[in-house]
Amino acid sequence: MKNLILAIESSCDDSSIAIINKDNLKCIFYKKISQELEHSVYGGVVPELAARLHSAALPSILEQCKSYFNQLCAIAVTNEPGLSVSLLGGITMAKTLASGLNLPLIAINHLKGHIYSLFLEEKAIFNMGILLVSGGHTMVLYINNKKEIQILANTSDDSFGESFDKVAKMMNLPYPGGVIIENLAKNAKNKNIKFSIPLKHSKELVYSFSGLKNAVRLEILKYENLDENIKAEIAYGFEEAACEHIIDKLEKIFKQYSFKEFGIVGGASANLNLRSRLQSLCEKYHIKLKLAPLNYCSDNALMIARAAVDAYERSEFVKIDQEILSPRSQNFLRM
Repeated sequence: MKNLILAIESSCDDSSIAIINKDNLKCIFYKKISQELEHSVYGGVVPELAARLHSAALPSILEQCKSYFNQLCAIAVTNEPGLSVSLLGGITMAKTLASGLNLPLIAINHLKGHIYSLFLEEKAIFNMGILLVSGGHTMVLYINNKKEIQILANTSDDSFGESFDKVAKMMNLPYPGGVIIENLAKNAKNKNIKFSIPLKHSKELVYSFSGLKNAVRLEILKYENLDENIKAEIAYGFEEAACEHIIDKLEKIFKQYSFKEFGIVGGASANLNLRSRLQSLCEKYHIKLKLAPLNYCSDNALMIARAAVDAYERSEFVKIDQEILSPRSQNFLRM
């Protein structure tokens, strides 16, 4: 019985392939190869290096999937948004597979994939709010029961996740900085360094992390020797302000919109400080909080596969010779 969908994710620096059973949403195969170690030397993702690493990792993973080829009913791939050279590797493989196996091809928006990480093994039912903190994105969405997407808030500069990476880099800490800053903050012995909450007194529903990032830079300049205790104290102060900024704007949104359910998705949604604060906020407003599993918060092919199941049911296929690669999000009006 041909009821499996193979999905490929290569939008940035993670090479991942997953196979899902479209009938019961069970994960049949999943693997991800991270490039964090290779990019950490440069303090961030180097596109050309990412492309070369994808070209080695994706075929290696695909080799492990061959036994499922005769059960496949479709091929899915992330086509937007992301690094062009990274997306190209996954799209080329997906088109080759779809053509060689004579299967329909499904193009999946990466951000939609993150939203589907809330529904990996269950039917996706919308009419809810979403906080999406992924890579270069920080936005609050409302998705109605017609699956139409409305952006309620966005960032005007850096994203939540980017700000963690940049603060880590300021303190000569490895990339990626999210987990490192979070762990440093947990171990802070002193908690005397405080930073102002961005746009605290503004009614505008917009995020901005550039001012906070600059405040951290100025704080670092005060010290001739930045020892581990000071780094931890700065990390704590920064994380507190960054998380509070997210929550402050969310509370303003919660006062305007009556959500029964609210979800948080994206790699940066694994931050436990942010999760805890959001849980408290949702309890205050009697909103059910829906969380993606920690193992599937960051970029992964299973979320792409799950999104592809719904796309398959709607027969949303693309032609093999169609140009589908887009570094920016072009298809984000509805799920």
